Amino acid sequence: MRLELHKVKVRDVRWGDVTKVQEGVLYVDKASALEAVKDDGFAKVDLELARPGESIRIIPVKDCIQPRVKLSGGKEYFPGFCAPLQRAGSGATLVLDGAAVVTCGSIVAFQEGFIDMSGQGARYTPFSETNNVVLVVEPTDGLDKHKYEAALRTAGLKLAVYLAKCCMDSRADEIETFDKGPIAEENAKYPGLPRILYVCMSIAQGLLHDTYVYGTDVKMSFPFLLHPNEVLDGAVVSGNCVSACDKNTTYHHVDNPVVRDLYERHGKDLNFLGVVVSPESTVLAGKERNARMSAAIGAELGANGAVITEEGYGNPDTDLCLTAKYFEEAGIRTVVISDEAAGTDGKSQSLADATPEMNAFVSTGNVNEMIVVPPMQKVIGDAKAIALLSGGSAESLREDGSMYVELQSVIGSTVEIGYSRVGCEWV
Repeated sequence: MRLELHKVKVRDVRWGDVTKVQEGVLYVDKASALEAVKDDGFAKVDLELARPGESIRIIPVKDCIQPRVKLSGGKEYFPGFCAPLQRAGSGATLVLDGAAVVTCGSIVAFQEGFIDMSGQGARYTPFSETNNVVLVVEPTDGLDKHKYEAALRTAGLKLAVYLAKCCMDSRADEIETFDKGPIAEENAKYPGLPRILYVCMSIAQGLLHDTYVYGTDVKMSFPFLLHPNEVLDGAVVSGNCVSACDKNTTYHHVDNPVVRDLYERHGKDLNFLGVVVSPESTVLAGKERNARMSAAIGAELGANGAVITEEGYGNPDTDLCLTAKYFEEAGIRTVVISDEAAGTDGKSQSLADATPEMNAFVSTGNVNEMIVVPPMQKVIGDAKAIALLSGGSAESLREDGSMYVELQSVIGSTVEIGYSRVGCEWV
């Protein structure tokens, strides 16, 4: 399967009469863009622009999406949502690299976050470095939260596809290629290399804690295998409202660094088998089932090792521990990537569960670390929402507009696929 990402570099975003990219600037026709995302569930819809370095705070944020569209086939994107149900991962895809759609609107309060485009908070989120088209909505009175989340999720995807579709004639600044055959074929090509599987644990707990694959909520699914190209080409969409710090946004899925790094090493010092999407259940029986079945997939594929990433924390820590345990018991060496909830002083137990088999751990940071973010000249959304966000409180917002918050209120600050700046330092 061969995938080409035709990357058009976006270095700025401005309003314009026509939506297009010209000399690195993404011009957005606001009226046409709003028309592309109109929905009966919204009482109010607006668009704002936020550029790197500007004194802007976006709050509360639901999702971030990279603008993309297929250059081949149906010329749409996100199969099951904005495109017919077909397998992703092949052909040519246009990517507006350096741009993002950010959806903003309060849905479930404490499990949303914020993005600062400058200052201390900007250091912790990758979306302070993207040129953002912010979709700000208010729901109609009495709209069910699940219907509101679905409407905003779909609107964000439509806006991302609209932006990319308007730029299909733009010349790519870079073409990135991902080419990998079926597992049996790759095993024959690289018989002496260790076979490595990636297990991407994904929130699938209902109550707006959802992940979608090809448009389907995976909470009733067993773990299943995807070709890496499918992940990098829009098969997986975020529908979750977990704590902002470690939710995998839709942008994270299509640019997953674990997938990219394993792909980079494929055929050199390892054989990248593929990606197992393992739903994180709310009940112990579901956690047991999914952990055991993920390990069974690894054993059937003859994996020698596995990288396991968590999404969220708290009860998903049990999914993480069980998955590592059953892989290790199957003779498959594992390394896990997760963040920690170690308290504001860093002295508390980092995970809510533990197992002796989990002996290789990469930390993406402590979600409870306290930071002060300065006041911004402009707030997109509602600054008072910090009182309801996980990691914030009524006392977080100060009179001068600065905020004293936990790291977990910043979108993507400790995301457990490693797409962040937070790490560790030997002392």
